[in-house]
Amino acid sequence: MNAPAARFLSPSEAARQLGISAKALRLYEERGLIAPGRTPAGWRAYGAAEMARGAEIVALRALGLSINEVARILSGDAVILDRVLAAHEASLEASIRQSGDSIARVRRLRADLGRGKVPATSDLIGAVRARPAIGVAFDLPWPWGGERFELRDIKLLNYIVGPLGSGKTRLAQRLAEVLPNASFLGLERTADGGAAVRARLAADPAHKARVEASLAVLLADGAVDSAALTTLLAALEADGDAILVIDMLEHGLDAASQEAVIAYLRRRGPEARPLFFLTRSSAILDLDAVGDDEAIILCPANHSRPICVTPVPGAPGYEAVATCLASPEVRVRTAGMVAWRPS
Repeated sequence: MNAPAARFLSPSEAARQLGISAKALRLYEERGLIAPGRTPAGWRAYGAAEMARGAEIVALRALGLSINEVARILSGDAVILDRVLAAHEASLEASIRQSGDSIARVRRLRADLGRGKVPATSDLIGAVRARPAIGVAFDLPWPWGGERFELRDIKLLNYIVGPLGSGKTRLAQRLAEVLPNASFLGLERTADGGAAVRARLAADPAHKARVEASLAVLLADGAVDSAALTTLLAALEADGDAILVIDMLEHGLDAASQEAVIAYLRRRGPEARPLFFLTRSSAILDLDAVGDDEAIILCPANHSRPICVTPVPGAPGYEAVATCLASPEVRVRTAGMVAWRPS
């Protein structure tokens, strides 16, 4: 009996089976991560070997790794492998510490119960949460009509997305005002070429050392050294537990630096402070790589109330978010442009 013919999938079928978009699959091909075969007619075809490689890429991306990091791991780069394992080890250790704290709290509550003391609801919730929940509620500023906006159980990474004129900057500024111990990092952070930040770092050796260590990691991941990158790291590595709200995370960063920065932020671990940031870059907000501890907040073009969008095709707001995003190259080329002008 003849063996059955090998099963080859089209790009759309392969993407569906891998749980990613066809656009992401094409990007992986462009970056040299996967090489599909071709049919006699010249169409791309994905066989068992290509699908196995695709599954590896998807799994590595799910760990929060950048495309550059994935490429280096697949090529057997020992340096990046050690760094990824070290980051995973640190994350596991943080989870163990959190579990130990939770166990201690649960034991105290059980001991209280044994003495006839019923715990308060807030104490019970705090004992079973992985980390303290942070929430916020406020009336929306202009250009909205004062509707109530609420975020419960804020995630570690929070993307704020919307078309030009949608009010996303005003939302970000308002979040910085109402969130506990929060600060807003605007686009003026690079106005002086980073001179003010360098002066502050020179006066604080410990802060400077943290920034230099993080910068070395990002450069090893393909980022380009720049005043914009140093300024961003100075804010991220500042002492304290303030929540940062950042205007256009990609501001002043090239494509490789954007990919390295978002991968770096995803590796911070469960004990890190939450971050909010505006973006319109598909390198920063890769809809196929959004993790469980990340949230997307969409400001609709019609100034209806902002909504949280699930990164799944077909979910409410998903297509609107996708249309707001562009590659870093396109973002640079079209910076400040609008789609139309009134006559």
